[in-house]
Amino acid sequence: MEHTYHVKGMTCGHCEVSVKKAVLRLDERALVVIDRSHDTVVVQTEQPRDAVAHVIAEEGYAVV
Repeated sequence: MEHTYHVKGMTCGHCEVSVKKAVLRLDERALVVIDRSHDTVVVQTEQPRDAVAHVIAEEGYAVV
């Protein structure tokens, strides 16, 4: 499944790495594409949408 999230607070490359690592801890086979200029994170995973949103939020970013 592919999920798109609008994530606020990603301001640098380190932020992108933090979000990607958080998602990969949940599902090591996930495909994560981040577009910081549009505040979007697209994740291809078998994990539930809410679980992915939760791990992103745990990193300190607002998932809207």
